[in-house]
Amino acid sequence: MIKKRLSLLTVVVVLFLTTASFTIKSDFFEIAKQIEIFTTLFKELNMNYVDETNPAELMDTAIKSMLDDLDPYTKYWNEQDVEAARIRNSGEYTGIGAIVKTIKDKIIIIEPYKGYPADKAGLKAGDEIIKIGDINVIDFKDDAGELLKGAPNSKIDIIYKRQGKQHNTTITREEIEVKAVPFFTLLDDNTGYIILNKFNQKASSETISALQDLKSKGATKIILDLRGNPGGLLSEAINVTNIFVPKGQLITTTKSVIKKYNKEYYTKKPAIDLDIPLVVLVNGRSASASEIVSGSIQDLDRGVVIGARSFGKGLVQRPKNLTYGTQLKITISRYYTPSGRCIQSLDYWNRDENNNATRTQSQDYKAFKTKNGRTVYDGGGIQPDIELASSKYSGITTALLKADAIFDYATAYYYKHSLKDPLQFKFTSNDFNDFKAYLKAQNFEYNTKTDKALKKTLEAAKEEKFDVIIQNQYNTLLTAIDKAKDEALNDSKSEIQSLLTDEIIKRYFYREGLYQYYIKNNPEIAKAQEVLNDTKQYQKILTTP
Repeated sequence: MIKKRLSLLTVVVVLFLTTASFTIKSDFFEIAKQIEIFTTLFKELNMNYVDETNPAELMDTAIKSMLDDLDPYTKYWNEQDVEAARIRNSGEYTGIGAIVKTIKDKIIIIEPYKGYPADKAGLKAGDEIIKIGDINVIDFKDDAGELLKGAPNSKIDIIYKRQGKQHNTTITREEIEVKAVPFFTLLDDNTGYIILNKFNQKASSETISALQDLKSKGATKIILDLRGNPGGLLSEAINVTNIFVPKGQLITTTKSVIKKYNKEYYTKKPAIDLDIPLVVLVNGRSASASEIVSGSIQDLDRGVVIGARSFGKGLVQRPKNLTYGTQLKITISRYYTPSGRCIQSLDYWNRDENNNATRTQSQDYKAFKTKNGRTVYDGGGIQPDIELASSKYSGITTALLKADAIFDYATAYYYKHSLKDPLQFKFTSNDFNDFKAYLKAQNFEYNTKTDKALKKTLEAAKEEKFDVIIQNQYNTLLTAIDKAKDEALNDSKSEIQSLLTDEIIKRYFYREGLYQYYIKNNPEIAKAQEVLNDTKQYQKILTTP
């Protein structure tokens, strides 16, 4: 216990000292003073508190609370977190071959990869793992997902719940290779279609291989799909852009109060193809490295961006080694596109009265110019050259995603319907009405700013004894708001249907089936083909100021 206490204390000390060593605005004496205050407090608290304390948990809370006041990307990583980051970047690990989500006392299978251990063992999206070997997930205080990892060919017994019933299975772990480019194909009009899912160490090499293969088969234009790509390695974002732009081209600039983090990043190799017409697809889940690629392609007028405004993560993180194999992943700078745009959408340093990060308002966006003189804007992700309703995420759609309502409905749908061909699937208006009925049955709540303001009004009225007088008007407003929410749901039908379609098709045909569906039915791909096949329209978009 003493060793653990000292090691955790060392983490905090190193954390503070690391900050002190690299920032010009820090006062070393003030940092040393605060460290001394903290260590004295920590010692007195653990030695004198009325009940028994857990120093490790107290320290963990102290570190997390301190970092939570900065931004959501500055994190303390224990040894397991460090290893997980290494795996994400390498694209290889040993495990069960599935995307999982740990929620309180259970692990949810989000997506099993076709042909990998979880799939072979019969696990499906929506299954709840409740026991791994002899360990009940509910009793495991750390990340239970770590229990699924292990040596290649090792076996683990699993108890899971599906549709309210418990089942048993045994999983044999394997070495898993996570591809950056899980799918590419040549479309009927000689358009090459490439999906780039993540920016790990293989992102550029796999994209180059896909491009060369497609060109050998007759591709004369390219769609690069970055929708849902959360980002990854900055170096790979540069390398992927370098596929289409020449050597020596500025791709991104990072700026910080720390001078050594002020850098310019240029392409280092000859391009693979400077001339092939290019469309990049993005949406609200395209972030970070995806925005570097799409933003630079747009700024350099190298291709047309289609979809919906991207996520807006313009902050750069770097891991700093601490003691005992731990790390501090710390935000060190902001990145800027070639035109000078910073696309960070949330301001974590100027928060509102509820301590929430503020969002840059559209009226405050600043204008910049692309290479050809087109106007583009900063302040909130990459705005596509062509925006499509099916790509956007309204407030209610975002709430549905956060509540896992779309995921859960797809699970329920799967066990009630049969589907033999992904290309024949269509999410009908009747299905959408069924989805709305499902939301009501599940008591889905969408709390708007209006809801919150109205609730505060009633609380104030109670304090002033006006609540009885205004109750009828209050109820009338609630009814009107509920009606407006229902209308908002209908207004967002296109984007919700698109997300439900994706989730449902994956249940039956895995991602491979979803990609086959995309190339025949996806509106973003259809629009991209339309633009690429109309040379005048393509050139007009890229050259009209």
